[in-house]
Amino acid sequence: MKISVIIPVFNEEKYIKKCLESLKKQQEKPEEIIIVDNNCTDKTIEIAKKYSVEIIKEKKQGITFARNKGFEAAKYEILARCDADSILPVNWVKRIKEIFLTKKIDAITGPVIFYDLPIKTFFFTKAYLATMAKLQKGANTLIGPNMAISKKAWTKVKNKVCLNDKIVHEDIDLAIHINQVGGKIYVDEKLVVKVSGRRIKKNPFSFFIEYPIRLIKTLSTH
Repeated sequence: MKISVIIPVFNEEKYIKKCLESLKKQQEKPEEIIIVDNNCTDKTIEIAKKYSVEIIKEKKQGITFARNKGFEAAKYEILARCDADSILPVNWVKRIKEIFLTKKIDAITGPVIFYDLPIKTFFFTKAYLATMAKLQKGANTLIGPNMAISKKAWTKVKNKVCLNDKIVHEDIDLAIHINQVGGKIYVDEKLVVKVSGRRIKKNPFSFFIEYPIRLIKTLSTH
């Protein structure tokens, strides 16, 4: 079983090095790493070129377009996704492979913790995942900075996923469509990824007001 890691990026020069260093240190290396350049104007791509990665371009602005471009370009059976500010544990790739090999699943996700906020498990915790499952009558969701999906599952839903980031959360939307076609999403509480809380620090209103509103829209539109 081989894994492609897809990382959508837009002006991530402050974070991309730590992410790629964490991938470089993996106990089991991914077979490919795809950086999707979503119109960067800073040094993100310059930094990324120092690593063993494939860089592709997506001109349509938005994480959904960038994610989809990366998923379509990926060569291998498992499409793992993280964010540019993700710091991945050394066993991240290895554990994803193990879970897919031992369980009949279509996707996997796990919690994330904020490494630069005082309350490190504030939102993306086991409580969040449990709440989302309850809201969706037992169906699990996905967390974008820490997830993987089989290429077979992606093929089933790629023409169904919503494209408007202003209406839906792309990771939750993807999970909903996987669930709608009878797919199984597995939550691994031991698969924990560190992410930056920069968006909360920069714009608390967006996180505490806009995020829940978009969550409601995401669920209601399906």
